[in-house]
Amino acid sequence: MLKVQELREIIRLIDQSSISEFVYEDNGSTITIKKPTVVQNSNAVQEIIHTQPVVQAPIVEEKQPEPTKEVPKQQAKEEVVETVEDDDSIVEIVSPMVGTFYRKPSPESDPYVKIGDKIDENTIVCIVEAMKLFNEIEAEATGEIVEVLVGDGELVEYGQALFKVKTK
Repeated sequence: MLKVQELREIIRLIDQSSISEFVYEDNGSTITIKKPTVVQNSNAVQEIIHTQPVVQAPIVEEKQPEPTKEVPKQQAKEEVVETVEDDDSIVEIVSPMVGTFYRKPSPESDPYVKIGDKIDENTIVCIVEAMKLFNEIEAEATGEIVEVLVGDGELVEYGQALFKVKTK
């Protein structure tokens, strides 16, 4: 939840901007701030309807689980991920940026790497798209791919693990 000083700063910034409504949601809490709106009456005189910023109390909602979608058999086969026990010979290849993860250079191509593939430091393992730029990600490790941690087309964060590699 926002601190009072942060909330005051947001109100000040919204007041100085052309934004008429601002909504902030975090962990089931919602804050809504609305600015005055301008309307014209029939005499062509402008009236300003004054409204005070509205701050809503936290709303607690129970989220229902989303219905599961049936995955086509061919796609399910491709997305199988083996669970690997933690040991010292396992290293993670992490995303160097925020973006969209792609396992293949194009939709009709084969993935860059699959579970069981041998790689070295210069092997391209995936693409991360950021701001319409497709960045090839190199393994920076030598070994065997033992786990794919991200699905094709998913958003990834900076430093998020993408693959697990057995180095010994």
